[in-house]
Amino acid sequence: MTTDNRVEIYDTTLRDGTQAEGVSLSLEDKLLIAERLDALGVDYVEGGYPLSNPKDAAFFQHIRSRKLAHAKIAAFGMTRRRGIAADQDVGLQALLDSQAPVCTIVGKSWDMQVTEVLRVTRPENLRMIADSVAFCAAEGREVVYDAEHFFDGYRANPRYAVDTLRAALDAGATRLVLCDTNGGSLPETIAKVLKALVRRLPEARLGIHTHNDSGLAVACALEAVRHGAVQVQGTINGVGERAGNADLTSVIPNLTLKLNRPCLRDGALAQLTEVSRFVYEVANLAFEDHQPFVGRSAFAHKGGMHVHAVQRNTSTYEHIDPSLVGNRRRVLVSELAGASNIVASAHRRFGLADDKDAQRRILQRVVAMEAEGYEFEAADGTLDVLIRKTLGEPWHRGPFWMLDHYRCNILRTDGEAATTEAVVRLVIDGQDEYTVADGDGPVNALDGALRKALRGRYPAIDRVHLDDYKVRVVNAVAGTAAKVRVAIRFHDEQGSFGTVGVSGNIIEASWLALTDAFEYKLFKDMDDTAGAAAPASLAGE
Repeated sequence: MTTDNRVEIYDTTLRDGTQAEGVSLSLEDKLLIAERLDALGVDYVEGGYPLSNPKDAAFFQHIRSRKLAHAKIAAFGMTRRRGIAADQDVGLQALLDSQAPVCTIVGKSWDMQVTEVLRVTRPENLRMIADSVAFCAAEGREVVYDAEHFFDGYRANPRYAVDTLRAALDAGATRLVLCDTNGGSLPETIAKVLKALVRRLPEARLGIHTHNDSGLAVACALEAVRHGAVQVQGTINGVGERAGNADLTSVIPNLTLKLNRPCLRDGALAQLTEVSRFVYEVANLAFEDHQPFVGRSAFAHKGGMHVHAVQRNTSTYEHIDPSLVGNRRRVLVSELAGASNIVASAHRRFGLADDKDAQRRILQRVVAMEAEGYEFEAADGTLDVLIRKTLGEPWHRGPFWMLDHYRCNILRTDGEAATTEAVVRLVIDGQDEYTVADGDGPVNALDGALRKALRGRYPAIDRVHLDDYKVRVVNAVAGTAAKVRVAIRFHDEQGSFGTVGVSGNIIEASWLALTDAFEYKLFKDMDDTAGAAAPASLAGE
């Protein structure tokens, strides 16, 4: 495959995706997702609009310390305001202050929007576009120009819509991205417009940004590539405002496997399912089981004629080999029929390629815990501890402690803030450790008491710091008696990792996740001390 055949992937999960109802990402969430997208081989990661809120501004500051291997970080902003010189516009200055190597500038291409929303003349809008692009380009930034409402604008006034692109191109934009902002275009409309633009602007490198209001965002993006687009903008899992954006977990495999247009680094396509589920977990969203390519049900077969046919020839009911995108075949009448990606990962990390009995035992344990509500995609620490305990010696060198009991007392009086006290009693090396700690809440208090109990024997736990804490209901039909899944993100001096606990009691679920974090840390340190290579986390594979 030639370089010219490659399609660029521009991910806007961290900006456009956060406009979706129910999606809110912390700063650490955004940094983790950016790193995972970089490992996948995404070309551009749009971090947000640095002028909109302190969190987005902080993202650009912190991402500079993360060593990305491939992805370019893009800062999003708008054209200069009317009546303001580009070098005096606070929005454009914020783009430069972000120090992002790429500035993505959105401008109006629909003349109705120009006159009724911006309330400027059409010539002034062209100057706003040109001035803004030229200002950022002159500062050495790569400029991507997003032509908002382009297809509506082209339908209403094709000459003016093209003039807006020409203004950006002549001012130094390296990519002209055509946005179907309202998500109402049909694939044949996209094809017709792309063919016309390739003739009129042969020197331009065009991109496509589609929304899913008609359920056609992926189809429209693919049609744009077939007719000349070299960049696709979208989000992981299609998250975005209203009905969402083009889902990159469908765009990418369709481009690679169906259109023979590579768009990730070599070998990375098999990570796609893991990345999809990682983003769901970090964003605290429920998985979409029936999602194409990466959903749990995408390659599931439920008895009868289908199962019989698939056992003879998988192509009878599967359009691709699920392993190509990191998914797996599931025969629902026999859930243990295939080895999961998680267990395949354990083969590599623990050297189990030839130990079928160990593989079987791990798989059985993983499946049983998944049935209880566990998810391991973003819980590499818990998975590591689970595998070690299943394998036993030499991987499991515990127990580090035995729990006698713990309890939490919450005192709330009228007009006063609630206070929490936690008591933890452990047995460590035959010695009783009884500790008490106050906290802002039961999890904070338990964390404090547990650390007090462990610190004297295991001082390394003071290098484990909590970054994020999320709770999700597992079985909502049970109401307030439902099980919950607590996912916690930690970091130590070597990097970040996640743990998870599931219980009908939120405090017990939190305790399970906390203790997994400390055990994981101690296991890693013991590996290093013994001279063994510490098992890699899932995030690094």
